[in-house]
Amino acid sequence: MAPDPHWTTYLSALLTPIVAVLGSFIAYRQWRLAQNKLKFDLFDRRLTVYEAARTLLSSIMTSGKAKDEEVFKFMVSTREAKWLFNESVAEYLDKQLHHKAIDLQTLDAMLEGEPVGEERTKNVHAQAEIKKWFMAQYEVLDEKFSPFLKLKH
Repeated sequence: MAPDPHWTTYLSALLTPIVAVLGSFIAYRQWRLAQNKLKFDLFDRRLTVYEAARTLLSSIMTSGKAKDEEVFKFMVSTREAKWLFNESVAEYLDKQLHHKAIDLQTLDAMLEGEPVGEERTKNVHAQAEIKKWFMAQYEVLDEKFSPFLKLKH
């Protein structure tokens, strides 16, 4: 008759699988932490672009003009949008917001030397249309950025 193995034998046999399970759990938690940090870093960079666009809109709505320094800040802050967002958002920032700001600057520069008359009236109406367009962009901006600024778990 064989003697029953001692309890330490059972413990040493279970030690290897327990260490493996514990190591796997720690590796999983580190992976999740890295994923969450990546999401947060991406969110932070995307929020900077969003805030730059909001700042440009606010500046135009406050002063009625697209100031050179504000447009430049917008360009610098949104230059990496093509890597942080989809093509639609990047194109919206570059082709629509930026180009409309340039159009507003151009019309404003043309207005300064323009005498009272039909051309001046057309210019003022064109500026008014662009300013109305900028006012409507607050909602459009939120709609376009919303999928990228939600922190999902």
